[in-house]
Amino acid sequence: MSEIEIRHLTKKFEVNKHWITALEDVNLSIESGDIYGVIGMSGAGKSTLVRSINFLEKPTEGQVLIEGTDLAELSGRELRKKRSEIGMIFQGFNLLEQKNVIDNVCFPLEIAGVKKKEASARAIELLKMVQLEEKERAYPSQLSGGQKQRVAIARALATSPKILLCDEATSALDPQTTESILKLLKEINEKLGITIVIITHQMSVVTSICTKVAIIDSGRLVEEGSVEKIFESPSSDAAKELLSGVKRQASSLEILPAYRVIRIVFSENSAYEPVLSNVILKFGVPVNILKADTKNVNGKAKGEMLLGLPDDPEVQEQIIAYLKERELIVSEVKDYAG
Repeated sequence: MSEIEIRHLTKKFEVNKHWITALEDVNLSIESGDIYGVIGMSGAGKSTLVRSINFLEKPTEGQVLIEGTDLAELSGRELRKKRSEIGMIFQGFNLLEQKNVIDNVCFPLEIAGVKKKEASARAIELLKMVQLEEKERAYPSQLSGGQKQRVAIARALATSPKILLCDEATSALDPQTTESILKLLKEINEKLGITIVIITHQMSVVTSICTKVAIIDSGRLVEEGSVEKIFESPSSDAAKELLSGVKRQASSLEILPAYRVIRIVFSENSAYEPVLSNVILKFGVPVNILKADTKNVNGKAKGEMLLGLPDDPEVQEQIIAYLKERELIVSEVKDYAG
């Protein structure tokens, strides 16, 4: 049984007497202990999806089940109890400015009726886990963005939840701080066995920490699976756009018609072979490198490139066949806009 199961979830909002569909017929299963990414562009519906998991947003249609329990069937009291098993952190930290660090972490425990001494001991334990024990008497205004997010993580863990929801939790942070927060989340997942759901629009976040990923596009789930598989061979336009950085619906003035653009991903067997040099020598034609990058995908270094092929269609096909023979993963990039 999945820890989180979403069945035929649809969410609509009424705006100025018009109904807007934020999510449409989404089906998703997340196993216990996963670090699961949900990614999409702004407005795709991913934040609505994560808020549906703890019923901060109640679905218009469909079901959300946590460990087999349908949240819609719970009473108000039962739902509040179930929510205590689901922690949540946000892009904006949502700390109480008038409370110091330790009191912020204690706050959910106070609401749950935990005695102050016991709550303080739990808070100190969590601040050590997030490496902020020396800041327990500081106030949010005295902290950096990364430190604030660490406090928010400690607070979210205060009630010992089984699930941690992260809604764009690193979007406001610089790359170095983002890396440290993702490392912390991975450590928490491994140490506590907690299931983590990460909502993001940054593919780098997904590739560096998540085991599985779902792609949301215009309110629909368009692709899901292991991060490694989708990185290597994305099938949906949304996944290809997020991976390549090439935006869809580019204007005719932006598209470079002289190029046939392909994306190649290097396998372990091809990583050390001078593939492009060999292509140029073998076919005697220039190949333009439009983008080159190396990403950390579940602890493995994965190299990728966008290549602009020469005009001759026959030579293009020969180059693609040659690359595939060298065990590279090759896919087409439509409407490259540079």
